[in-house]
Amino acid sequence: MPKLVDHRERREAIAHALWRVVDQHGWTRATLREVAGEAGVSLGQVQHYFTSRTELLTFAMEFAADRTADRVARGLAALDQPPHPRDVLRLVLTEMLPLHDDARASSRMSAAYVLEALHDPVLRKQATLGLRDGRAMVERLVREAIAQGQIAPDRDPDVETNLILALTGFTSLLELEVIEPRAALAAIDQHLDRLFSPLVGP
Repeated sequence: MPKLVDHRERREAIAHALWRVVDQHGWTRATLREVAGEAGVSLGQVQHYFTSRTELLTFAMEFAADRTADRVARGLAALDQPPHPRDVLRLVLTEMLPLHDDARASSRMSAAYVLEALHDPVLRKQATLGLRDGRAMVERLVREAIAQGQIAPDRDPDVETNLILALTGFTSLLELEVIEPRAALAAIDQHLDRLFSPLVGP
């Protein structure tokens, strides 16, 4: 009886190979042929699943987003229930930074994706929608925390959302070893502590 091929598994294996190529050599080296070699399959097999680098990159980013969501979900399950919004925001921020192998691979894929999106209208639309969804999630957490009295009511939720997302700018500083992970985490914790500081009574 012929062995059934798990096409999703095969596509994910190729996506993992793309991650490794980008992680080790950068996006410019990530040709379909290079990815095929890294995956241990023929170029024809890669082209069977992905007709272009752009299609492969899109799938790899979707896969990376799923992996990040899974890590966040596991982290949330380990928190007190219901989790405090400060803890949720810290978890989301740390999973977006290149602080461990999986997150670093996702971060480098994301950088490649954004660079391609600047010149590809289809990718640009996809990337914009994804970033808007992420921002909306953070803003929702901030607004809920303000409504529940965990953040001072005079805080502007739009500004606070943008400041939280600005902390993901530590990515390049971490990647180029300008700062160490503990410095990024200390800055994140200090910012969140200030944002969620106890309200001073009259």
